[in-house]
Amino acid sequence: MKKVFISFSGLLLSASVAFGQADTLRLIDLQEVQVQSTRASSQTPMTFSTVTKSDLQQQNAGQDIPFLLSLTPSVVATSDAGNGVGYTGIRIRGTDANRINVTANGVPINDSESHGVFWVNMPDFSSSLQDIQIQRGVGTSTNGAAAFGGSLNMKTENLAIVPYAELHGSYGSFNTSKLTVKAGSGLLRDRWAFDARLSTIQSDGFIDRASTDLSSYFVQGGYFGKHTVIKLLSFGGKEQTYHAWDGVPKDKLQSDRTYNPSGYMGDDVFGNPMYYDNQTDNYQQTHYHLLLNHSFSSSLSLNLALHYTKGKGYYEEYKTDRKLKEYGLSNYVFESETITKSDLVRQKHLDNDFGGAVFSLDYAVDKLSVSWGGGANYYNGDHFGKITWIKNYAGDAAFMPGKEYYTSVGEKTDANTYLKANYAVTEAINLYGDVQYRYINYQTYGTSDRWDWMNNQMQVLNVNEDFHFFNPKAGVFYAIDEQNSAYASVAVGHREPTRNNYKDAELTANPTFERLINYELGYSYKHAKYAFGANAYYMDYKNQLVLTGKVNEIGEALTSNTPESYRMGIELTAGVQITPWLQWNGNLTVSENIIKKYTEYVDLYDENWDWTSQVATYLGDTPISFSPNLIANSVFSINHNGWSAALQSSYVGKQYIDNSGNDERSLSAYFVNNARLGYTFTLKGMKELGIGILCNNLLNEQYESNAWVYSYYQQPDMNNPYKDRYVDFGYFPQAGRNLMLNMVLKF
Repeated sequence: MKKVFISFSGLLLSASVAFGQADTLRLIDLQEVQVQSTRASSQTPMTFSTVTKSDLQQQNAGQDIPFLLSLTPSVVATSDAGNGVGYTGIRIRGTDANRINVTANGVPINDSESHGVFWVNMPDFSSSLQDIQIQRGVGTSTNGAAAFGGSLNMKTENLAIVPYAELHGSYGSFNTSKLTVKAGSGLLRDRWAFDARLSTIQSDGFIDRASTDLSSYFVQGGYFGKHTVIKLLSFGGKEQTYHAWDGVPKDKLQSDRTYNPSGYMGDDVFGNPMYYDNQTDNYQQTHYHLLLNHSFSSSLSLNLALHYTKGKGYYEEYKTDRKLKEYGLSNYVFESETITKSDLVRQKHLDNDFGGAVFSLDYAVDKLSVSWGGGANYYNGDHFGKITWIKNYAGDAAFMPGKEYYTSVGEKTDANTYLKANYAVTEAINLYGDVQYRYINYQTYGTSDRWDWMNNQMQVLNVNEDFHFFNPKAGVFYAIDEQNSAYASVAVGHREPTRNNYKDAELTANPTFERLINYELGYSYKHAKYAFGANAYYMDYKNQLVLTGKVNEIGEALTSNTPESYRMGIELTAGVQITPWLQWNGNLTVSENIIKKYTEYVDLYDENWDWTSQVATYLGDTPISFSPNLIANSVFSINHNGWSAALQSSYVGKQYIDNSGNDERSLSAYFVNNARLGYTFTLKGMKELGIGILCNNLLNEQYESNAWVYSYYQQPDMNNPYKDRYVDFGYFPQAGRNLMLNMVLKF
C-alpha cells in the first residue's frame, strides 16, 4: 500500500490505494489526453484561454456557460431573461454563436442545421466539466461546425479516484434556485470508477414571466486497464422556459424595463392585459458518449469516441389576428361575418437524431508530435407544426386539434479528416502545420412554416448541396527565453450555410459558403509574480452571410453573402500577484469590424400599409452589428485562510443593432461590476463546507446587452416617398443589482 496525492475538485486530498504512485499518475494522464488532438498546447501558435474546473466552480450559481466565460478576452454574453438563466448567448470577437464551434470530449455539440448551441438544453453542465479551452479565431482543426470566430473545447471531468459526495445549493433574486447532488464511487478493484450528478435550476427571471424550469443529469463509468481507459457517459437536460424572445419595445424601456409582450392575448373587459399561460419552449436533449483511449507505447496513443444525441421538443405560442390561409385553413362565417383572420395557438416541433464517431491517433517522439484524426457524423431532423386551437373556428369540418400545417426533414452528413504536426527545429523554435479536409452533404425537403404568396401554398423546400472544404493552417512558435515567447500563424476556414439561410433565400438563388483567412501574431511574458500577453489578429472574410434588410420573394428577411468584410484588433492580457493573498488579472480588446461596400434594404409600404417594394441605399463601409470596438475585464481576487473574495468589472463598448452604422440603432456602452465573497472550512464528518454570496451588477447599472430592429418607410406622399423612416425595436435589458447565496458540502 502506498500513499499518493491527487487533485480533486481544487483540493489536495490524500488517499491510500492498492497500487503504486506511478500507476495512479499514469491513470490520471490517460484521462487527460482524451481531447488533446483538437486542443492547443503551450507551444501551439494559436490564440486561446483555458478556464479551469475551480474557476467554473467559483462562478457557478446557476447561470449558463456563456456567463461563466464572460470575463475571458473578447467575450460578450447576453440573456433573454436578463439574469443569465434560460436562453443565453455568447459572442467571441463579435462573432455570433452560429459561428462558434463547440465540442465536448471532441464530440460536436452544435446543432447540425442552425450551427448554434442552445445552452438551455444543457443546464448546469459546467458542474461536470474538467475545463474549457476557448480558442479565438479559426484555431486548430476540430470536429463539427466551422470555427469562424472561436471555439469552445469542453472536457468532462475525470473520474474520481477516491469516493466522494457533494451537495451544492444556491438561492437568490428572482426566486432563482439551483440544487446539485454529486457522488462518486472512487476506484473499485483498481479498475473501475463511477460518477453521477443531478441538478435542478428554477427562476422567475428578471423579465416578466421569463420563468425557467430546468433539470439535468450526468453519469459516467470507466474501466482503467494497464494501457487503456474506457468511459461510457451520458448527460442530458430537460427545459421549460416561458418566452422572452420578443424583447422590450423602446417606448417601454424607461417606464417598464421588465415588460414582456410574449403571449399577449388582448385585454379583458376591465382593460387589463391577458397573457397565454403556456407560451413556453419545451425541449429534452440526451447525449451518449463511449470514449476509448489506448496507449500502444509511450509515444503512440489512440483516442476514439462513439456518440449519439437525441433531441425532441416544441415551442407553443398564442398568435393574434393571423391570416387563416397562412396555416392552410379555410375562411369561415361567424355571426354572419366572414372570418379571414383569427387568434390561434400553434406549436413548432423538432425531433432529431445525431450520431457518429470521432478519432485521433497521436504520435510524439523527440522533436516531433503528429496527430491524425477526424470523424464522420449523420443528422436527421424532423420539423413540423401543429395548430391546437382556433378562436371561434367554424370552418373546415376535418379540423382537429393537432392538425399539422407544415412538415419537412433535414439530413446532414458531415465528415472530416485532419493531420497536424509540431516540429521542434531548435530548442527555441517550433513549426506547426495543420491541414483538414471536410465534406458536407445537406438536404432538406418538404414544406416550411412560411406561406408562399406567389404560389399560393406553404413554402416548398428542396435543397441538396455538397461542399468540399480544404482548411490549411500553419504557424511558428518562438521561445525567446524562459520568460518571453512569441508566435505567428495563418489559418483558413470555410463554413456552409445554415438551414435558415436556405429557407429564407431568394427562390432563384441559393446562398453560397463563407471563407475566412485568419492571421494571428502574439507575444507573452511570464514572471513569477506577473505576466503579460498581446495578440494582434486580422480576420479576412469572403462571402460572409449578413442581414442587409433585404427580403425574399415571400417577404422573409434573408441573409446575403457580402463579398468583403473583416475583423481586426489587438487583445491584451495581464496578471499581477500583488501580495501572497491578493491577485489582479485583466484583459482588453480593441478592434475594428467592417463590412465593405454595404448596401442597406428597407421595406416600403403604401398609404394603406400594404408592402410594395424595398428601398436600396448604398452606405459604403459600415461596422458589423454586435461587434463592440472595446471590451475590457478586470478581476481583483483574494484568497487567505479559507476566505475568498473577488471584484469583477466588465466594460463593453457601443454595439450597432444592424449593419448600417447608425447611432440611433445602437446599444450604449455599459460597465458592470460583480462581487463575490466566500468562506470555506472543515467540520467533523465532512471534507469541506463552503458558504458564499455573489452580488451581480453591484452598482445597479441599467443596460441592454442585445436587441433587434426593423426599419421601414411609408409612402403617403408621392413627391417625398422616403420622408418618414419608422423603426421598431426589441431590447433585452439585463437585471440590476441582484444576489445569489450558495452553500457547498463535500464528504
